[in-house]
Amino acid sequence: MAYLNEREREKLLNDLSKMTFLQAKRRLRRMDRQAKLAVYRNVQNTGEWITRYDLVGKGTRVTLIEEERVGHVGSPDIRHEAEYELARVVVEPLPENRT
Repeated sequence: MAYLNEREREKLLNDLSKMTFLQAKRRLRRMDRQAKLAVYRNVQNTGEWITRYDLVGKGTRVTLIEEERVGHVGSPDIRHEAEYELARVVVEPLPENRT
């Protein structure tokens, strides 16, 4: 089992920061077969939706933080689907990863 070291985690952070939410999610699921979805679009802070993946095989936890995109302004009678954009990415080691 090859855990990601600090340099590899930093590279992953830079790569994910340039992607959309769906691209980042796809990349994480393909990176590790043991990837576990820990939290999906949970709201802990106002205006921030958090999705967290634990990449057990890589010894890394990745948190994708989304913010609601300012949507269509129009009639209040019309319901619009919310749109989100990836605002920040947090990559940190799991407790068993000591690299």
